[in-house]
Amino acid sequence: QVQLVESGGGLVQPGGSLRLSCAASGSIFSTNAMGWYRQAPGKERELVARITSGGSRNYADSVLGRFTISRDNAKNTVYLQMNSLKPEDTAVYYCNADIRVSRNNAFNTWGQGTLVTVSS
Repeated sequence: QVQLVESGGGLVQPGGSLRLSCAASGSIFSTNAMGWYRQAPGKERELVARITSGGSRNYADSVLGRFTISRDNAKNTVYLQMNSLKPEDTAVYYCNADIRVSRNNAFNTWGQGTLVTVSS
């Protein structure tokens, strides 16, 4: 069974930084695109950042220049470095990944979410 386990959320003051991690575990053949989404109270889930296995990145306009996504393919882990955090970044952050468990079997899966609260 494949799982995505997130860590690194918490409470931070405006202007502060946090680093989220998401590790894929289980019987994994390879991980393809991995990314972070977020959902604020009363809002729809939205893409924050995504990175392919080759390292191509894309970001939501609202986080461009403040957040950086990276990955360690050997560890099947994706990171989100969040700097200059704003109250509007407050949300539950979800890891998402395209996982291949064999040559002929791949699927998309989600982590359980980690809460990021930006408040003074």
